Amino acid sequence: MDFLIIENSYLLLTATGVMNWFVGFLTTFAIFAIMALALNIQWGFTGIFNFGVVSFFMVGAYTSALFTIGPPGEYENYIMGFELPILFGWFAAMITSGIVALLIGLPTLRLQRDFLAIATIGIAAILRAVALSTEGFVNRARGMNGIPRILGDVVSGPDYKWVLLAITLTTLVIVYLLVEKITASPWGRVLRSIRENEETTKSVGKDTVNYRMQAFVLGAMIMGLGGAIWAHRMTSIDPEAFNDLFGTFLIWTMVMVGGNGSNKGAVMGAFLCCTFWFGFPLIQESLPDILGNKVFQLREISIGVLIILFLLYKPNGVIPEKPKISRHL
Repeated sequence: MDFLIIENSYLLLTATGVMNWFVGFLTTFAIFAIMALALNIQWGFTGIFNFGVVSFFMVGAYTSALFTIGPPGEYENYIMGFELPILFGWFAAMITSGIVALLIGLPTLRLQRDFLAIATIGIAAILRAVALSTEGFVNRARGMNGIPRILGDVVSGPDYKWVLLAITLTTLVIVYLLVEKITASPWGRVLRSIRENEETTKSVGKDTVNYRMQAFVLGAMIMGLGGAIWAHRMTSIDPEAFNDLFGTFLIWTMVMVGGNGSNKGAVMGAFLCCTFWFGFPLIQESLPDILGNKVFQLREISIGVLIILFLLYKPNGVIPEKPKISRHL
């Protein structure tokens, strides 16, 4: 974004530039808030240690891109390229992510929590390796370029950022209301009971593995939707962009900071962590070149410090989960 003007070693922010950055920030926040809500279903409500969040983020992004992008050019090599409507790509991304979660969950959801975490990390690494090494699949390290923008054929120019912001915020609101509704239902109460004491939940006749599978698949589908929106927002993706720090542990930090088991907390945690993560480059550009590229290292350190501080002084997050009292599961 061309909103930084350097003059006499000082940076002046124009009003237009600040607005462009803020709109872009809110758009990114909305996408990551969707991801945080998805992880909150899995970990916050059910206690599933999914350390492979980036897997479903990547599957959703590539699935939607492959369905909606045009056929490969002379120097490109990928499957599909059907040029279908973007909404179809989003739907396909959710279905594909759900199927992948089902295939992963069948052998892993019976594992203990720490083994499940290790398994999901390994699966994320495998998917990245496949994307990087398999010729004729997703264009390997060259990535997918020219992914169509959402309503890009209707609106263009400076006004497009407002359209994209409206779409992502609307999607966030829909996802939030959906997650809030289902987690407040009897189904959500069963998830909480599994999180607190799975053996007790089994003793009252609940199939806990089935419920955990449902939560895992639903969360993965929402993560796939987040990845699809990200792909069409960026219009270019490659396997190296989907790393564990950016696609998994940043999302985990959002839920931890906001408050696991709290949907409002997940959204607030996404806002706070996005402020830290995406605000640091702006700080770098706003100051004389003293720190250089170390500002990006400080950004990663700040996220780690943020986790430690919240674990020590506010372990339930900014907006803790409200106790739910019910006589029936």
